Amino acid sequence: MEKRIRVGTRASPLALKQVDEIIKLFRLKNIEIKTYNTTGDINRKTPISEIERTDFFTDTIDSALLKDRIDFAVHSAKDLPDELSDGLKIAVITKSIDSSDAIVSKNNLKLKELPLNAKIGASSKRRKQQLKKYRPDFEIIDIRGNIDERLKKFEDYDLDGLIVATCALIRLGLEKKIAEVIPLEILKPHPLQGSLAVVIREDDYETEKLFKK
Repeated sequence: MEKRIRVGTRASPLALKQVDEIIKLFRLKNIEIKTYNTTGDINRKTPISEIERTDFFTDTIDSALLKDRIDFAVHSAKDLPDELSDGLKIAVITKSIDSSDAIVSKNNLKLKELPLNAKIGASSKRRKQQLKKYRPDFEIIDIRGNIDERLKKFEDYDLDGLIVATCALIRLGLEKKIAEVIPLEILKPHPLQGSLAVVIREDDYETEKLFKK
């Protein structure tokens, strides 16, 4: 009987879409998907800007990998910590499907068309700083959660705009919500935005073979 290959991921709709993308890209078969809540999924109060470059969104998944509860993990590449836990390594980082940021807005307005003192939802320090540089009048509102949750907060908080990764909206089939793909000279994206990372145990050469192609 063919061995089942266990993959670990976060439980959000976007995370599951990303796993499906990896499965199709590498034509993997006999896959068992295991979902985990990371610290970032449980702790919704700490601003993203305070925990960037840490394992906030990967910790419990990578722990399961080290304990041999899964064979590989799929992460958004930009969520990887600066240093992986001892015993783990990156098997592959995929080409980005789209590295840009996009705005979802009231009345489908572009960034430059938003009213004076517009309230903009954003998460990362990078986005907040660049938005304020472009329009100092913007009131930046810290927004946390998966894409569906952020879109709901956009409505609930009566925001004028919400900044999200274009790739996330594409993967979820929500391209129609994009009012504008923001020009790179205004909002320079994270270098790994849109790419996916597969993490494995350093000594698991059998699993590594799955991603050699």
